[in-house]
Amino acid sequence: MCGRFLFQPDQNEEIGRIFKLAYDAGYDVKVGEVFPTDETTLIVAGPKQVKVVGMKWGFPGFKKGQSIINARSETVQEKKMFADSFLKRRCVYPTTGFFEWNKAKQKYKFNFSNDPQTLFIAGCYNYFDSVPQSILFTTQPNESMIQIHDRMPLILRKNQINAWIYDNQFAIDFINAEMPQLVSEEQG
Repeated sequence: MCGRFLFQPDQNEEIGRIFKLAYDAGYDVKVGEVFPTDETTLIVAGPKQVKVVGMKWGFPGFKKGQSIINARSETVQEKKMFADSFLKRRCVYPTTGFFEWNKAKQKYKFNFSNDPQTLFIAGCYNYFDSVPQSILFTTQPNESMIQIHDRMPLILRKNQINAWIYDNQFAIDFINAEMPQLVSEEQG
């Protein structure tokens, strides 16, 4: 499901540069462990190239106070709440890993290694009462994830960010892509 992720500008040079772009643009984004409804750093389409912004994580839910924080990539085009945003307002969450819990409520951190490497998660955003809000996409788990959880984030490589944001056909094809293998580390 991916209910929390890490954004550690002090431990990752690339995330540090992304954070500085958000900060210099006037955004007050959450660092460290990012929770649903926090203002998070996102990469979105600019007029000629991608840009970094801050945005609340979560669409308004169906009940008061509820937030929808992710969507199944496999059905995103069929769901009224997400279809238009998927086609017109895709974004990328730059992270230094994400957390997931197993059925026994044990917390695990996932990334490409145990170091805080940059891990990019695909998503989209929309406007609610003129305020932009984002969700991230999940997909079927691969072997590195399935023992912990039945979903995992839709993960992009750095060289796929522009295609994800600007190329509709790439995005449509990518929502069913096989995900990279990850390393998990149990958290205390």
